[in-house]
Amino acid sequence: KMAGSSSPWIGSAYLFLQSTCKTIALPALYECSQKKPHVFKALKLALADSTGSLNGVDMLKVHCSHPHLIVQLKFCQQQSCRRFLQSYREGALHKSLQSHLQLSLAMTAVPLEMQLKAGSEHLDEMLKDEDHCLECIYRQKPDRLRDEEITELEESLKSLSVHQSINNNMAVKDCTPLKPPSASPSSQGSSLSPQVTFIFQGQEFVNRSLLPEDHQKFAKLVSKKWKQVGRSLQKSCRALRDPAIDNLALEYDREGLYEQAYQMLLRFIQSEGKKATIARLISALEENGLVSLAEELLGLHSPEDSS
Repeated sequence: KMAGSSSPWIGSAYLFLQSTCKTIALPALYECSQKKPHVFKALKLALADSTGSLNGVDMLKVHCSHPHLIVQLKFCQQQSCRRFLQSYREGALHKSLQSHLQLSLAMTAVPLEMQLKAGSEHLDEMLKDEDHCLECIYRQKPDRLRDEEITELEESLKSLSVHQSINNNMAVKDCTPLKPPSASPSSQGSSLSPQVTFIFQGQEFVNRSLLPEDHQKFAKLVSKKWKQVGRSLQKSCRALRDPAIDNLALEYDREGLYEQAYQMLLRFIQSEGKKATIARLISALEENGLVSLAEELLGLHSPEDSS
């Protein structure tokens, strides 16, 4: 009924994802250049878990529509789509995606809400009728080819996997004769957990909580651009959402730019807690062209150089 023997079974659906945690905004994480590959990897692996194959379902595009991250899916086999629906209905996809996001983003937990739609049909309301869900997905043919960004992320994920595999093999071969056996697992472990570090200007830095000295340096050096940095941070920080930044500017107008910048970052730190990390601030600085301030916070040059 759904497909003749001569034509392939192709259908499309949209997976809507939303974090139920106020401090985690999935669209903001995906829009962050440093976090995007990690979010994509988690999506890719969870979808592979749901169909039993890396090629069971194809991601055509990931849309950021706050507060949702919307993944456009393409199925090329009815059996793969059926496995996906079973995994979705039984909660296995939900559990798998939470687990992969937690590992990829180095977070304690990423609570999620999920919705599945095919055209105007809300499939969550008819999951028990699997054949009807398949029919709805089959009726929706993909309206686009795979987005270029998805292709690039796929390629970077492949190269990263190969790179890690080579590094791990070399670590086993090269480190054994040079280091005592007790040192080998730790060196391998560090290469397997890149999520606790971040890259800036080709160098790797440990991601850590913001310190009082970071706070003071930022307020002293950011000047008029504190608002722009605040608006970059607000993408993943509810406490800085509009009109919070404008209110801070008015409230501390008399005290001047230092106090305005200081209070903005204070609000970020207080609301995000341990998640108010140096990597998030550096990303916001980079986004606004404040490279010298980022270098200053990471200790790449002396205060005299930045003046």
